[in-house]
This record gives sequence, C-alpha cells and structure tokens, in this order.
Amino acid sequence: MALLLTYNQVKDLIDMQDVVESVEKTFAGFGENKVINPTKVTLNLGESGGWPPYEGFFNAMPAYIGYQDNAGIKWVGGLLGHRKEAALPFICGMILLADPKLSIFRAVMDGKYITNLRTGAQTAVSLKYLFKNRRNIRIGLFGAGMQGHTQTLAISKVFNIEELRVYDIYRPATEKFAENMKDVVKGRIVVCDKVEDAVDADALVTVTQAHEPFLTADMLKPGTVIFPMGSYREVTDGLILSCDDIIVDHLGQAFHRGALSALAAEGKISEHDISATIGDLVTGKKEIKDIENKKVLCLPIGMGCLDVAAAYVVYERAKERHIGFDFDFSGESYVDDLPEKMITNRY
Repeated sequence: MALLLTYNQVKDLIDMQDVVESVEKTFAGFGENKVINPTKVTLNLGESGGWPPYEGFFNAMPAYIGYQDNAGIKWVGGLLGHRKEAALPFICGMILLADPKLSIFRAVMDGKYITNLRTGAQTAVSLKYLFKNRRNIRIGLFGAGMQGHTQTLAISKVFNIEELRVYDIYRPATEKFAENMKDVVKGRIVVCDKVEDAVDADALVTVTQAHEPFLTADMLKPGTVIFPMGSYREVTDGLILSCDDIIVDHLGQAFHRGALSALAAEGKISEHDISATIGDLVTGKKEIKDIENKKVLCLPIGMGCLDVAAAYVVYERAKERHIGFDFDFSGESYVDDLPEKMITNRY
C-alpha cells in the first residue's frame, strides 16, 4: 500500500525544527558518500521566455538516503504565467517514496510544504557551519514572499537574529512580512526602501523573481556571506568573481542553473573555483577560515535528497499516528520492513 498524504497532513506532521535537523543530517550523509543524489533534470516550460509560454519549469529530483534505507523522487515546479494569474503559489510539487529493496512505493505526498521549509533550512545549516562560533547574526533579506518567511524562520532556529533588513520591490509585502515575523526575529526588523539599505549584514539572502541582477560587487563587504537562492540571476557576474570562496551543495548541478550558470557556460568558472560543498563543511572535511575578512558566496541550488529525507520523517510519523489514506496502485501490498508478509493481487 502507498500512503497518500495531503498538503495539510504533511504540514501537521513536520515543522521547521524537524526539517533543519533532517537537512543537517542529510548533508552529512551526502558528504560521507552515504546519500546518492543525481543531478536534477529540468523541464523548461519557458522559464525565461519563449516556448512553451508558461514562464516556469519542472525538476525531477531522485535520491537514495542511506541512513534511512529510503529512495524517492521529488517532482517540483515553479511557474508564473497562468498560475500567477490564478493567484496560486509559485511552487507546486509531489514527493514519491519507495522501498529500495522491493521497489514498491511507500508514499505519495504533496511536496510544496517540504520544499519551502527545506529551502530555508539549507541556508540555516550552511550558516551554522560558516559562522561556527557565532550565536547572533544580522541578515539582509531580498524578497518578502513565502521564501522570505521560511528563510527567516529557519535561520531563527539556529541563530538569534539581532537585526533583519528586508527589501522587496512591493512595499506592502515588506510591511506585511515585518508584521508576520515580529515574533520570530528577536531583534529589530528594518523595512528598507532601497537595495543598498539592506546590504549591511553578516548574510545576504536573495529569494526574488528578479529578471536583472540587482546586487553588485561594490555592495558586498568583507565578512559577508551571500546566498543567491532565486531561480533567476539576482547577483552580477562581477560580484561572483569578486568572492574569495564559493560554496555549493552539489558540484554536478551547480553550473547548470542559478547564479553560476552563465559564467560556467562562458568558461569563466569551473569546479576548480569551488572551495567546498556544504557536505564538506558539515562533515568537517573542509572549513572556511578567516571568514570575517572574506566575501563568500554560498549557492544551494537544491538537492532532492533533502526533500526525500524530510518526506520519510513525515511518512514514519503518519504511520505511527494512522494519518493518510492507503492506496494499492500496483496490487503488490506489503507490510513495510516485513516483506515476508507481502500480499499480491489485492486492490
């Protein structure tokens, strides 16, 4: 039987603290070669114009999580166009889990909630290992939408945010963000009217749908880590090339999407320019030293293993609490972890 779980059921079964812990453990597994994460496959649906005219994409993101003995795949899309006109969120997705021994599906669940949480969690975990001896942090946030909220929530699970400067091209969104997050941010929230007003921080996080870069090399001060998290180009090539260290989550996909893609296509940046992966930092294989005097770029493009691992936590809790709907797609029902009790031809 495959367990079917809705968005609201997933939301009731996992929270940001759970996802931060899961992401940290999975980065460690990836750094120790105990997690398999192939490069994601992208279906372009006119993300940057052209055809098809849907201003979006879908990604297929499979993974195997060794410490869970769990396999799965996330199918996730980010679309503007008609979806935006229908007042639907940018992100949509599903996650499928399978038993790697028998290749029988364990669960099918909505993937939007997990995607939003783990995208924030990977920033928080990265910062934890970049600023290892620091408890307080100042954040500059660009984009006051859903990801702005989840990035802030995730970072608050690891650090005391003593100041958060937030900028969005739509001022009412920024003001709403400040009201929504006043109980999450222990320090002050500064609503900024200009990009330049938000760059005085320890970490800059961009989660926008900008079509033109808006952060330049002269804006980035030594001692700052920048996270260009959006699917679009939010930072200039000059800013990237000015950084002393570049951190990525996955070497195989870091050059095909996001901030590094244009420079990689022009042959101006390669694997030799990467200082470490996040997995290297979490496992202690590498360390970024003297970070207070450096400009550092950290680019988690997003790995399916993080979603699949978090989805397994949801699956285990759903079974314990008898939540969800069992459905036998294949007629190969079985009791999970007890394959000798497998029952065939049952619908």
